[in-house]
Amino acid sequence: MGWLKRLFGMEKPQNAQVNPTAQSIAQAPNTNVASTATQSIPPERVGLSGEYDQSGLAKRVALAFDQDPQLDDVNTLWVAQTGSTVVLKGKVPSQEILNKMVSVARSVNGATDVDTNQATIG
Repeated sequence: MGWLKRLFGMEKPQNAQVNPTAQSIAQAPNTNVASTATQSIPPERVGLSGEYDQSGLAKRVALAFDQDPQLDDVNTLWVAQTGSTVVLKGKVPSQEILNKMVSVARSVNGATDVDTNQATIG
């Protein structure tokens, strides 16, 4: 089972990308800005297809893990996010695998830090 399926209960969308181009989101109609104005999505909130997604960064990191054959069978680790920080929690088989995961997570657009305080080797 892949990372996206295990963590978020979803299959990989056809147009999913690790670093998609963010779509513009329309401003709410009752603000001081005209309703036709748009604002860009913060990088950590960009979803798999460029849409706004509260867990966008975590989902894109999960997709990046799915795309790396070395990381496809680590099913004792979870990916979350706190703002632009990727949080890895659970158990990994070796320090080398954890280092690889941190490297892959850092390469995802919007990730400013990777927190491994809740990850254990074993």
